[in-house]
Amino acid sequence: MTSLLTRTLVDAYVRLGLEGRSVLLAVSGGADSVALLVGTALVRERLRLRVEVATLDHGLRVESRAEVRAVVASAGQRGLVCHARELHLLGGAGVEARARTARYAALEAVRVARGLDVVATAHTADDQAETLLMRLARGSALRGAASIQESRPGLVRPLLGRTREELVAFLAEQGVDYSTDPMNADPSFFRARVRGDALPALSRAAGFPVQAHLAAFARLAAEDDALLSSMADAAWRRLRMEDGALEAVGVRALESPLRRRVLARLLTEHAVEADDATLSRVLRAVEEGGSATVGRGLRLRATGGRVRCVAPEGRARGGPGPELRLRDEGASGELEGTGWGFRVARGAPPAGVHGLALGASTRWPLTVRTRKPGDRIRTAAGQRRLQDLLVDLRVPAESRDARPVVLDAAGTVVWLPGLWSPPPRAEVSGHYLWATPPGPSNQRTPSL
Repeated sequence: MTSLLTRTLVDAYVRLGLEGRSVLLAVSGGADSVALLVGTALVRERLRLRVEVATLDHGLRVESRAEVRAVVASAGQRGLVCHARELHLLGGAGVEARARTARYAALEAVRVARGLDVVATAHTADDQAETLLMRLARGSALRGAASIQESRPGLVRPLLGRTREELVAFLAEQGVDYSTDPMNADPSFFRARVRGDALPALSRAAGFPVQAHLAAFARLAAEDDALLSSMADAAWRRLRMEDGALEAVGVRALESPLRRRVLARLLTEHAVEADDATLSRVLRAVEEGGSATVGRGLRLRATGGRVRCVAPEGRARGGPGPELRLRDEGASGELEGTGWGFRVARGAPPAGVHGLALGASTRWPLTVRTRKPGDRIRTAAGQRRLQDLLVDLRVPAESRDARPVVLDAAGTVVWLPGLWSPPPRAEVSGHYLWATPPGPSNQRTPSL
């Protein structure tokens, strides 16, 4: 068993690019982490590894202090520096998640302070199998089935291919003792119930231990998910529009696994959990060209050729909105709540700014506001409802109440900046109305 374990560690450390580098071993005193400590000590010279140890007292059990002292002693016997830290956690609801967060934070702090390359934890094939079953029971998709990853920045798990039974046999062969945490068998924890009930029952039903097979499936699922994720990233970049929406036709053309991932990313960007029920509603809305509630006061809309998440309208339709009055040359200002800036100036506007040539007969003052029910516009084909024109121009419904409308003193709509302009005037005054759209490069009305 010693040969098997040391070969596993050598292969893993080399595969993870750690030969000749440094590692901080996370050791709790249990069988898995003690095997990591003993096994790594056996191969460190062969790999020219700089190895240090960290052990943490969570403060949840009276036995934990003695376990920390045992780890410090074991590390010392092998000539390894050991860092002991106290976390002072309190029991109660969510203790597993709180302990995990505090544990990884403490390990990372030691790693950074000591200038070590990675933290190594002793997760095994059993942990992988338990995590897989827990996630499948909760309705996870392929990404969740990938379970525990062998590495991520600053963290490696070199024993994922070995079972807990193999590590215990290795320690027996080495004559090394280890501690047992009673919380690992506490049936109040889901993982403990999977470990003590579900996995043994599944192994009995299969007629052989299933942990290694489940762990192998998780590894293959991780490879498949990595490929699909890279393809989904490429689709995301291809379909992403300047305003953050996605091209609806392109989204519908994606194969189902890619479509789910792209839409899940859109939801995540808006801090919406992409669970199965939400994704089902979103997929239906995209397929039908409709909309769906996605939570956090947001709706996903798949209309007008675009898929996007939108917030409810900020004010009731027909309610009072902001207005800006421009009385003559030099007048300027911003239409409150829209980010649009306006100025009456002599000469055409610079690049990136919309302009309306003003005639000598312009009826002052000009008013800039957002749309109101009943607004109509005079086109070459006659009068039309402003609402109909915005629909024809494919302006998203959620953006229509933020688009500026310019009217003259008679209340006639004379311009929709960036959307519609009247026919050129025969008589011109040399003055223009400049309209600067909102955006990082247009935060202020341009100066003359």
